[in-house]
Amino acid sequence: MVASPPIVAEFAGRLAALGWVSDVFVAGSLATGDYIPRVSDLDLVALADGPVDEHRQRDLVAVHRGIDPALCLGCVYVDAAELPDVRVKHPTWTHGLLVRRILSGITRAELARHGYAVLGRSPREVLPAVTDDDVRDAARAELAGYWTWAVRRPWLWLDPGIADLGLTSMARARHALRTGELLTKSAAVEQAAAPPWLVDQLRARRQDGDVPSPRLWTALIAWRDAWRTVHG
Repeated sequence: MVASPPIVAEFAGRLAALGWVSDVFVAGSLATGDYIPRVSDLDLVALADGPVDEHRQRDLVAVHRGIDPALCLGCVYVDAAELPDVRVKHPTWTHGLLVRRILSGITRAELARHGYAVLGRSPREVLPAVTDDDVRDAARAELAGYWTWAVRRPWLWLDPGIADLGLTSMARARHALRTGELLTKSAAVEQAAAPPWLVDQLRARRQDGDVPSPRLWTALIAWRDAWRTVHG
């Protein structure tokens, strides 16, 4: 487990001060030991003692706007009573906005297998154990959801961030389907379906290097890989 940046405990304290957040869990690269400062997002999940209504959402927006946006701190806010229902969409702070999203199967697997608490109980006290087949089902859901939508819009892949994310996400999905295990982003770079020169550039960017890739060629490689994986 990688030591949490100080802002994580500070943020959890701010949520606790609201009086209705009982638990704050760490997921994502920080939970899996793959966190890289200035590169990785901070992915958190908070449990509330009831519905996160409009009043509570206004409080959350105020808390998040007091956090340096460069830290890329995101959090899913789950009414504890709704946690067992995988279909429910919850208020989610991401990229400077409060939107509604499900608590994905991949995030649930990260929490159950690698997550830890910075406030309240351990994730394993409130979430069921995750089997290898659960991980496979979560990977299939990711492919059938956002990535199926994305491959139908080839122009999106001209965004270098989408192209990089697509290449690592497809490698992670294939690994999950094959083994029932989660793969870190750094390990996914090494398994990316890309020529060696692009893998080298992906690795450099993952290590906080400012190394650009040819935009059109990279977009085509990443889109083709996603298309094959989604339809495979």
